[in-house]
Amino acid sequence: MAAFIPFTRPEIDEATIAGVGEVLRSGWITSGPQVKAFEAELSRICGGRAVRCFNSGTATMEVALRLAGVGEGDEVITTPLSWVATANVVLEVGARPIFVDVDPRTRNIDLAAAEAAVTPATRAILPVDLAGLPVDRDALYLLARKKHLRVIEDAAQAFGSSWRGRALGSFGDLVSFSFHANKNITCAEGGALVLPDESLVPICEQLRLQGVVRSGEDGMEVAVLGGKFNLTDVAARIGLGQLPHLERFTQRRRALARRYFQRWDRSLACELPVEDFEQSNWHMFQVVLPERVERARFIAGMREQGIGVGVHYPAMHLFKLYRRLGWHEGQFPHAERIGRAIATLPLFPAMADSDVDRVCEAAKAVLSKIR
Repeated sequence: MAAFIPFTRPEIDEATIAGVGEVLRSGWITSGPQVKAFEAELSRICGGRAVRCFNSGTATMEVALRLAGVGEGDEVITTPLSWVATANVVLEVGARPIFVDVDPRTRNIDLAAAEAAVTPATRAILPVDLAGLPVDRDALYLLARKKHLRVIEDAAQAFGSSWRGRALGSFGDLVSFSFHANKNITCAEGGALVLPDESLVPICEQLRLQGVVRSGEDGMEVAVLGGKFNLTDVAARIGLGQLPHLERFTQRRRALARRYFQRWDRSLACELPVEDFEQSNWHMFQVVLPERVERARFIAGMREQGIGVGVHYPAMHLFKLYRRLGWHEGQFPHAERIGRAIATLPLFPAMADSDVDRVCEAAKAVLSKIR
């Protein structure tokens, strides 16, 4: 029987595994020299901008909102088609997430709809680069300047992506990356926040660790309320081991995505993603199933064929938490339709070309049977 193909799998080399062992033996396993080294490497990749690491991409967004001055009574415009953390962090700082629909082709936030949603209470916009496909940064920052909004880029899925030849994170306002286990580069768990101004570093570091500021041999002060968001040296060492492989991982993902387009049977009436092989890091390869197909049956059928399928993501405004805030079905038809039918197919660098062929053949067999 052929081996099971998960929808993703991290690739961690033996040198990194050995390096983690060295960190464990060193006796310094929480935030320390490895975190500083990881931040320095990330800063280099991000054009020399200040970068601070955190224990998750969720923490980076919460801190970014606080750095942007978002709080009680403010509104933040975002997309309903994302991991729920994108909106949860807005609630966490006491603000209200304002959802707008997505562009049905890119599946990213509809910036025209975002502009129409701006009110006097709007303080920021929080776009998401779904599956690593960049939101139009030119249009995004034009809107931000026009409406005097801060931008918190939820680039959790887009580390290694670019916009018009510039790496995401090397420009813009506050940029949040995730290094969760399923991301293109992983720390097992972790995230990074790229800052637009070096002057934000001290308050960023305070918010990262309980608001504490140390001085001298024994001085300690707390003037702001911070969280417990620091990255460990163990996690940072994994990240340091991953960074040298970033370009190879990205190019391999692009090659696998190309093969999906070559091998996919277009008669299946699925909606394929945008064919962007220059800017997207191809974090995921997602198809939108025909409306008449029950996604649960498709997932079960693919599992029987030895293939894992993910769901990223249901439209979050339909979760009970957000329904209680007044959101309801029918408000964002594109996001709702995509959220009901989107399916994430296997895509990770260790896949062989033949694995893509197998996924495509299985999908054809399953969809032909259940539609």
